[in-house]
Amino acid sequence: MTLNPQYESIGKSFVQQYYSLFDDPLQRPNLASLYNTEQSLMTFEGQQAQGTQKIMEKFNSLSFQKIFHQITAVDCQPMFDGGVLISVIGQLKTDDDPPHSFMQTFVLKPLADSFFIQHDLFRLSLHHSA
Repeated sequence: MTLNPQYESIGKSFVQQYYSLFDDPLQRPNLASLYNTEQSLMTFEGQQAQGTQKIMEKFNSLSFQKIFHQITAVDCQPMFDGGVLISVIGQLKTDDDPPHSFMQTFVLKPLADSFFIQHDLFRLSLHHSA
């Protein structure tokens, strides 16, 4: 396959869709349609999950009631299989907690005329000192 010339618009549109679904508790279950039943891998704060069911179980176990992602930057690169690599940095606010910086990386894998999230890595930017 060749590099996807629309990688930038695909990546930025995906980010907008992903976080609008995630931030709306009524829409969050629809994130399941973005993952693949078997081939999606997620690492969330060091905990790994594979497949749509396990990934959604992780999302459903999160303790916050409200969340809002404020995106600072989105960087996209085309991949040689037609996929898109996406790096996101920003801040998120949950419930009454202060905002925290985060980074998230996605690999979108082509499937027919669409994409699914093949890899999803999320980490809060917390720094602990002794």
